[in-house]
Order: sequence, then structure tokens, then C-alpha cells
Amino acid sequence: MKTIGVIGLGIIGGAWAHRYSVAGQLVGTWNRSPKPSAPAWKTSPAEVAAAADVTQIVVADPAAVELVLKAIVPALGPGKYVVQSSTIDPESSARFQAMVQATGAHYVECPFTGSKPAAEEGKTVYFMGGAPADIDAVLPLLRLVSEVQFTIGTGEQAAAIKLAMNLNLAVQMEALSESLTFARKAGISDETYFDVLAKNAGYSPLAKMKELKLRAGNYDPQFSVKHMHKDMRLASATAGCADYPLLEAVRERLKLAEARGMGDADYCALIRLLQQGD
Repeated sequence: MKTIGVIGLGIIGGAWAHRYSVAGQLVGTWNRSPKPSAPAWKTSPAEVAAAADVTQIVVADPAAVELVLKAIVPALGPGKYVVQSSTIDPESSARFQAMVQATGAHYVECPFTGSKPAAEEGKTVYFMGGAPADIDAVLPLLRLVSEVQFTIGTGEQAAAIKLAMNLNLAVQMEALSESLTFARKAGISDETYFDVLAKNAGYSPLAKMKELKLRAGNYDPQFSVKHMHKDMRLASATAGCADYPLLEAVRERLKLAEARGMGDADYCALIRLLQQGD
């Protein structure tokens, strides 16, 4: 099995790095905010890419990915692989693929779904795009941290489906927040609301996942407002998507939540806007 390095040790990247380390495949980690106690810590992204057969990137946005790629390009070449797991837009995916392949290295677009608990338990779901041979080469490693791996098509298509999935989640979260608030104002208990919802056609894994957080008012991040807001900005800027009414509505709600200081909270904190009268 190939060796791997992880660049970006946030909620998800840190969990992946731990699982790769336990499996004996991790040879490098780096994070913009230094974390020298992390397993296989290196002092630069280039050191990670030089040490690893596969460099997996999971950072905040396309700008951050570009900075990482510029730093590691000198360490790339034939036999090296870049697995790009940050949520980015299709146009950026095509540009980053060209940057990597110009060195002779291989590029796989590999965004994911699954929050902190899924990452810790190895239940991440990947959306993979790239050359079939390149995907096959990195799959054994990715199976160490994931439960399902979808092959979508091109890198651009993999990036697009991730944004499509997050659009669905963001809209669901706003709808769940409004629905629960509506019931509460009618004097209906949260217990009754969720018992009824569980037998309704509108019940979803998202409602199941967020029920306890909403009932307890627990907004510790599994996936933050600021990251969902960033993803909706990317989706809105994608060609042909600027006039999607629900996309624009939920993007504005996330923008307001971030402006109100909720950027680092879980995106179920959207319900707090309703509680504040917005």
C-alpha cells in the first residue's frame, strides 16, 4: 500500500491523519496553524509531499488549496499522487488538475460527505473524479478512512456533486429550523415534534443527526456555518447557478448567521436566527 501525507488538520483532516497513522501508512502532516504534536508532523507542505506517495489536501477553500499546491509542486513528479478533498468549485478543480499533471504527477478530485463522527469512525463517503487508473491507485488508502467511495466521473463533476449535496443539506437545515420553530410557537414539545417527524415522509438522516443538537441548543461544530456559507458562495458562483432561488435564500441566511458571530458554530445554529427574530 502507498504511503500518505495529510495537509490540513482541522476537524476532518485530523481524524483522517489519526486513522492513517494507526494503520501505519502516515508519513507526513502539516497545518497552516502549527500542530507539532500531530503524528508525522513536518515543517512545510513540500516536506509532506516529498515524503509521501499520496498527498491528501483538506483545507478551507480554493484559495487555500492553491497556496498548498504552489508549495508542493517542486516535490511532485511521476509516481506522486495528489488527492484533493477540500470542497471547491468545478473550475478550480480543472485548474488544479492541470497544475499537478504538469509535473508528471497524478490528480484525483475527492471531496467527501460526513462530519466529525463519521471521520473518526472511518465512515466518510467520498465522491471521486479523475482517471480510473489514478482512482484505483489511491483507493486502498482511502478505504482506511471511508465507508463508501463513489466514482463520479471527471474531477469537475466530483467537485460539482459535493456542492450539490451541500446545497441540499443547507436547504434542509433551514427548513428543519423553521418547521421546529413553528411547532414550538404552537406549544408543541420537541419530543412530540421529532416523534411525529420520524413517521413523516419529510424525515431524513439530517433530522436524525441534528435532533439532539437542536433539542439541547448544542451548536458545537460538526460542520460549521462559515464552511457551509463558503460552499454556497461557490455554488452560487458556478456558471448557470446564480438565480437558483433556494440557493440564494439559504446563502443569505448563512451570511447573516456568520455576521452574527456564529461562523464557527455548527450550521444547525441557523435556528438561532429565528430565535432572535430574524
